[in-house]
Amino acid sequence: MAVTSFAPPWLVLRQAFRTVAASSSSSYLHPTHNHTVLPWSPLRHSALRRCHVAEAMKGDVELLLKGVGDQAVAKEVKHILEMARRATSRREVLHTDFLTPPVVKESVSVLGKLADVAVVAQGGYPEAERCRISVGHPDVLTNDPDIVAALSITGNFGFQACSHGDFLGAILGTGITRDKLGDILIQEEKGAQVLIVPELVDFIVSALDKVGNVSVTCSKIPLLALEYEPPRTNSFKTVEASLRIDAVASAGFKISRSKLVDLISSGDVRVNWATVTKNGTTVKTGDVVSVSGKGRLKIGEINETKKGKYAVEIIRYL
Repeated sequence: MAVTSFAPPWLVLRQAFRTVAASSSSSYLHPTHNHTVLPWSPLRHSALRRCHVAEAMKGDVELLLKGVGDQAVAKEVKHILEMARRATSRREVLHTDFLTPPVVKESVSVLGKLADVAVVAQGGYPEAERCRISVGHPDVLTNDPDIVAALSITGNFGFQACSHGDFLGAILGTGITRDKLGDILIQEEKGAQVLIVPELVDFIVSALDKVGNVSVTCSKIPLLALEYEPPRTNSFKTVEASLRIDAVASAGFKISRSKLVDLISSGDVRVNWATVTKNGTTVKTGDVVSVSGKGRLKIGEINETKKGKYAVEIIRYL
């Protein structure tokens, strides 16, 4: 549908979202009608974007979602698009819960094509993977909303180390759902720091008393107190005949190709946090590949050799 240059913003938005269902899951919607606007915000990991690209809005939401390959991700992005429509038309700010990295990436990309929509993605610290997204009209959403809180979980972990899974399991064991939690930063024998929705801080402080067999104490801390260190990496190059995931990842994790194929079959291999099901899936620069029990790596620069093979830079997270 053609949109003329003089169409009012509300009409443009209505046309862009006419194919979206009128209702969306309430778990995505957290209205903020009166949030405090600070001149400076400690939430450093944000992507405040004001989008005034009316020509990109052709009234077809399915077209906007065309580039989202994963159907589960596309479904979540569609909910967030509907949330943006509501927020903009009502001139309020709405927030998602914590989202997975693929959903954050695709949502910010798609929302960036819309007119009169401001977007903030934040997870509490610069390299946060799980983030919350806030959407609203640019006149209303002018600063980072205060929607991420941090907890410190301390205990005597010197004699019994606990993993990321141990902390996650203990927190979920209190009855809250995964989408209420952001990243978990492990601090070895000191415990862990956890990002969480602010409304559940008091509950976790009172409800969480053990992680594994270790008694713990929980307390709220400012975001600036998060002890975050940029990940350590080791880079090297491999030359492969193709960019297939089974070839590149087996070289990156230094395991046999047959073993990598078995891990794919068991659902233990992910590219950009989406489970890989086909050995022939190809990778590209910027892709993050993770294997359960093996860690993560990132695909760096790729160059074709004179013999028609591929020299691939592997950035392995230590």
